[in-house]
Amino acid sequence: MIFMNKERYIAFCEQHPARIPIFAQAWYLDAVCFDGTWDVAIVEENGEIQAVLPYFLKQKFGFYYITMPLFTKHLGPFFAKDYNLTEQHHILDQLIKQLPKVHAFYQNFHPDITNWLPFYWAGYQQTTRYTYQIRLDDVNKVFENINRNMRRNIKKAQSQLIITHDGSPETFYDINRLSFERQGLNMPYTLEQFLKHDAALAKHNARQIFFAKDESGRKHSAAYLIWDAKSSYYHLSGDDPELRNSGAGILLVWEAIRFTKETLGLEIFDFEGSMMQSVETIRRQFGAVQVPYFYIWKYHSRLFKWLQRVK
Repeated sequence: MIFMNKERYIAFCEQHPARIPIFAQAWYLDAVCFDGTWDVAIVEENGEIQAVLPYFLKQKFGFYYITMPLFTKHLGPFFAKDYNLTEQHHILDQLIKQLPKVHAFYQNFHPDITNWLPFYWAGYQQTTRYTYQIRLDDVNKVFENINRNMRRNIKKAQSQLIITHDGSPETFYDINRLSFERQGLNMPYTLEQFLKHDAALAKHNARQIFFAKDESGRKHSAAYLIWDAKSSYYHLSGDDPELRNSGAGILLVWEAIRFTKETLGLEIFDFEGSMMQSVETIRRQFGAVQVPYFYIWKYHSRLFKWLQRVK
């Protein structure tokens, strides 16, 4: 495999902070690419980078494939500036040709990427997925747009619970794990992986942990918010199953929304998706707007495709 020059990509991220979401920042990828390595395809003209395509490369049983790292919602191509479609097609075609030879490719594109035609022409396939976002032009209007019953539950929770930021990442992980256990699901990441991810975010001042606790100090819920130059993302959360009826979970969503607007000064709060029907309903009850993004994939090996289906 031939790997590109990451130093040039790091410089590109620094020059275009508003065009590179947090999930594609070089330091973020350094912290979440476990059991594999990341690199980037770069297209330039006259010494100026026009576009980049970061990717995470893994190997398993002799197969190489590009996939999404842990804790990473979106990747995809990113442009240095706005290009017309003809220019985009040319640039994307060059990015595709620079990807390493692999047995499969899977990647979620950022919602800002609305043109995947060159990937289609190159034999890739696409599925539309959704995230949910709230524009924060006026936080008071945002509250008014929340479902009436949820507003009532938020106010009730505010009268009974205290919001703090003084819990440790380890404490957050413990609460986060409880939500997976309640659903009978395996924890998708280890404490060690989470702490490496958390340390990178803390170092770059790109995360805040929220806890909702009662007067006796019991922590009902926890939320983990991250952000970049454009948006905040409701990244991870968890609830104590025995205390879920307090409304702490929805209170923390509201507190994260307020924090995004009042402390960070950002205009977009992103729920970071969910295609689950029960979760999607809650997102809409907060007044969030459905925003599509592309899941792009391609199999270069019939055997690998068959093995993945069997798995």
